[in-house]
Amino acid sequence: MMTTQAQGTSAVASAEPRHAPTQETVFLVSGGGRGITAACVIAIARRYRSRFVLIGRSRYEPDAEPAWAAGHETEAELKRAAMAYTTEMGERPTPRRVQGLVNEVSARREIAATLASVEGAGGRACYVAADVTDGEGLAAAVAEGLGVLGVNDGAPLGILHGAGVLADSLVQHKGAADFERVLSVKVDGLANLLAAVAPRHPDVLVLFSSVAGFFGNAGQADYAVANEVLNKTAHWVHAHEPGCHVLAVNWGPWDGGMVTPGLRAQLELRHIEVIPVEAGAELLADLLQPRGAPHPQLVVGRAMAPPRRDLPTEERSHRLHRTLRLADNPFLVDHVIGGRAVLPTVCAVAWMVNACEQLYPGATFQRVDDYRALKGIVFDEEAADGYVLDLTTRASAPHDQGPTTLGVDALIWSQSSGGLPRYHYRAHVTLGAADAMAGTGSSGGPAIGHGVGGGEGSAAQIAGATLYQDRVLFHGPSFRGIQEILTLDEDGLTMTCSLPALPARAQGQFPVQTFNPYVVDVQLQSLLVWAHHFIGYGGLPLRIGCGVQHRPLRFDEVTMTSMRVLSSSSRHLVADVEVRDAEGALCMEVREAEITLSERLNTLFLDNRLERVPFEEAGSMVQRGENQA
Repeated sequence: MMTTQAQGTSAVASAEPRHAPTQETVFLVSGGGRGITAACVIAIARRYRSRFVLIGRSRYEPDAEPAWAAGHETEAELKRAAMAYTTEMGERPTPRRVQGLVNEVSARREIAATLASVEGAGGRACYVAADVTDGEGLAAAVAEGLGVLGVNDGAPLGILHGAGVLADSLVQHKGAADFERVLSVKVDGLANLLAAVAPRHPDVLVLFSSVAGFFGNAGQADYAVANEVLNKTAHWVHAHEPGCHVLAVNWGPWDGGMVTPGLRAQLELRHIEVIPVEAGAELLADLLQPRGAPHPQLVVGRAMAPPRRDLPTEERSHRLHRTLRLADNPFLVDHVIGGRAVLPTVCAVAWMVNACEQLYPGATFQRVDDYRALKGIVFDEEAADGYVLDLTTRASAPHDQGPTTLGVDALIWSQSSGGLPRYHYRAHVTLGAADAMAGTGSSGGPAIGHGVGGGEGSAAQIAGATLYQDRVLFHGPSFRGIQEILTLDEDGLTMTCSLPALPARAQGQFPVQTFNPYVVDVQLQSLLVWAHHFIGYGGLPLRIGCGVQHRPLRFDEVTMTSMRVLSSSSRHLVADVEVRDAEGALCMEVREAEITLSERLNTLFLDNRLERVPFEEAGSMVQRGENQA
């Protein structure tokens, strides 16, 4: 078997500060002439106006379309024309020969369309034919492409390695040649790309990996190995060459590319969503920002085969370490109290939930019980250097098909400067097998705009925007999702909510997965609104008796939130919260949510701006300009 060269190749870059790509940046893009990688190139061109040397195996001559293909657009039309052409030339129109002719025309047209789209988006591109596993041929093609674009040695350089091939079959049926071919395109291809520009070093290194490498997938042992080599390479470069913006994106299946109609049907049966081409391409463009991705490896998608049987029946313990930095979490500029960024309590829940789901692929978040905020995380001079998440699993009693739920005790803590433990948050998280999720929630509640009204003494409708402008709520744009207060009385309130989508780069270390902390934060703001109106004090979260997620909450969807007071005093407020969708179906319910109240918080809520924004591009990431009220 061919030995891997990526681990022994130095993908180095200078340790200068990272910058977003510009129109001077030139990307070498393997597999970039067609398909998914081409769509990503177009999105990058639209965003940054950069230059691209597109590398592919297909031959391409701009004006070389054969006469027989003229006027034929669909594959069926091209096949008929190819059959007529081969017959006219005295050849036998075999399926292989006909398909080969059609593929040549289709490839030429796709490449031409990609080049035109890049130019139309404001970038510049040329195409060169080369096999990334052929080091000498690739180096010559790269030199040719750089010459066509007039690239000088001082131009910022990026490498986007998107090439890949499949040879799926169960491992006992795999041949050595197929295994080497799949591995070589990914691993030797990367080594050859780096060698082609030596002694120059890339400023940006983007590796198209796969969830098959992260989760594994039946029939793709070779593909999983190849992609995991890319993942490990990204981590090595990130650790040793801080000046290089490196990212291995572990993509799930795209809506196109290698997803055939047959594979799509299998994915649908397994409830695996494909990635929309436009959304995936825009995400990659986002990630090329200097702080677009806080880690060198990003998973976009779910496990290919959720293994319900993997839910453990015995107790297990896990300890996860994380460094939390203000600069890596742009959304924190919109969660500032007393001039200091404070981690939203829902983000602590998100950390717990995301970690549990990643440890047990196929298990899905269902509920959290006995959640307590013990000592919130504040990003100030006393912030810890690192934080620890301890997880202890306790499975339910198994039945003949295995356990249906998995309980996890979670504790987030750190060490004080004196060496003593500081406990921040704790909770009990319940996961369920993917097909045992609570579902879409019960119906029976009012649909939005139907049958919602206040009782006697209900307040007039209040626009959500005024709550943020008047500093009733301290939250910045990333958390401003209350649209309107419909009813407000001594028993509680009802309100409509819709939070605009927060860019992935702004979510930092707390990306939305099954649980959306940003939308849930909006729902829990209902307690702060009620407390301010009836008690006159601001509040901070203390605990949640239980929170049940019937289905994930989404950005931009309009929901109805009902908050009902259980008890209140000048110091505390305890309430239940229900969230329903536009049709009245229950999405989430929170029981016994408690906040602590203090008059001093009124003053601290007014001071909701950071003196210094510690990351670049903050304005575009979180619309900082709106947070000036």
